[in-house]
Amino acid sequence: MTAISKSDDLTNCSLDECLSAMSSEVENNNTPLSSPSEDELIKLEEDYQKLLADSQSLINERSYLETEIRALKKRATRLDDEVRLLKTPPLIIGHLQDILDERTAIVRSSNGTVFQVSLNQRLEPERLKPGTRVALNQDTLAVIEVLHEAWDPMVSGAEMVEKPDITYDSVAGLDEQITSVREAIELPLLEPELFSKVGITPPKGILLVGPPGCGKTLLAKAVANQTDATFIRLVGSELAQKYIGEGGRMVRELFSLAKEKSPAIIFLDEIDAIGAKRLDGSTSGDREVQRTLMQLLAELDGFDSLEDVKIIAATNRPDILDDALLRPGRFDRIVTIPLPDETGRKAILSLHISNMSTSRINLKTIVEKTEGYSGAELKATCVEAGMIAIRDKRDKISQKDLIQAIDRIQTKKSNSGSKSSPDALYG
Repeated sequence: MTAISKSDDLTNCSLDECLSAMSSEVENNNTPLSSPSEDELIKLEEDYQKLLADSQSLINERSYLETEIRALKKRATRLDDEVRLLKTPPLIIGHLQDILDERTAIVRSSNGTVFQVSLNQRLEPERLKPGTRVALNQDTLAVIEVLHEAWDPMVSGAEMVEKPDITYDSVAGLDEQITSVREAIELPLLEPELFSKVGITPPKGILLVGPPGCGKTLLAKAVANQTDATFIRLVGSELAQKYIGEGGRMVRELFSLAKEKSPAIIFLDEIDAIGAKRLDGSTSGDREVQRTLMQLLAELDGFDSLEDVKIIAATNRPDILDDALLRPGRFDRIVTIPLPDETGRKAILSLHISNMSTSRINLKTIVEKTEGYSGAELKATCVEAGMIAIRDKRDKISQKDLIQAIDRIQTKKSNSGSKSSPDALYG
C-alpha cells in the first residue's frame, strides 16, 4: 500500500478505525534492530585503545614541550641578565679617605682626585673604613660596593692549589729534622692549647740551612702535603723588584694574603736573595733590596701579630744572612740539614731502589762508595744506573750499573769546579 492510499483510507475511516490503524502501524515499525557482530566489537575496542594511546602520547609530548619552554624561558632570562650586565657601564676603582656621616664620604679615585660622594645605604657600615678599596659609579662617583684588598698577581699566584705528592716517608735520613719542623710549624696550628697551658708563645718560623741538594725544599713539600693550612711559596729573588717600594709592597701583600687565609704557611726559598747583610757602601739596587729586607723584618716581628701564620725559609748560604734576620723572635729555630751520613745514605738509597727493578744489589757497598754525596746526588746515581740499563736494553739494574753510575757522578763532581771545558760537566 502506498502513502497516498494510506492517507485516503485514514481520511474515509471513522475515528476509532483511524486510531486502530495508526497503532498497528507503530507496532510494525518497532521491530528490534539486529545486534552488532563480534568482529565489529573487536575492531571498535582496537580503535578505542589506539585512540587512548595516541591521546596519552600527545599528553606526554605536551608535558615535555612545556618543560622545554620553561627551561628556555629561564635561559632567556639569564641571558638577558648577562647582556644587561655586559652593557652596564664600568665602575671606577677608588679608596675611602674619610667617612663624614651615614650618607656621605670622601673618596680618592684612581686618577688621584678627591671627591665627596654618597654612600650606598645597603653597605654594612663596619666594612666602610678609611683605606678600603671601593667601586664608584662612573657618573655620580657614589660608592656602589666594597672590594677586597688587591694583591700583586705574583703574590696571589704563589698560593699552592694542589698539594705535592711528597710525604714525610719520602724524606729519608732526616728524622730529627722532620721532628723539629713538625714541632715548630704543625703543632702550633693543630694544638695551640698546648702552648697556652705551658704559657709560651709558639715559634713564628724556622730557617732551613744546609748544602745544596740535601732536602730543604723536599722537606717543605712534605709539610705542604701533610698540613691542611694554606701554603704560599715564593722565591726570595721574586721579591727583589726594579722600582722603589715595589719589593716592600709585595712583602706586605704576601703577609696580608696569609693572614686573610690563615691558618697559613709561607715558604721563602733562597731567602739570601733579599736577606744578605746590609753594608754601608751599596748601589741603588742594593738599597732597594735592603728596603725589602726591612719590610720583611717588620712583618716577621712588628706591631701586628702573625697569629696563625708560620714561616719556613731555606738557604744554602746562612753565612751571608743579616743578623737581624737570624735573631730569635723572627726565626726561632734554625734547622741544619747536613750531608747524609752512612745511615742517611742507606735510607735514601733504599727509598729510591725500592721503586726500581733491580737484581742482586749489595747496598752496603754502594753506601760506602757514595761517601760525601748529597741526597740529590744519590738520586742522580740511581737515575744514571737506570739509564745505563736502558742503553743496554735491559729491564733490571745490576750492581755493575750502580758502580758505573757512581764513577760518572764522581767525575762530574770532580770537574764541576774546572773552567777548562764546559763539556766536563756532562760526563
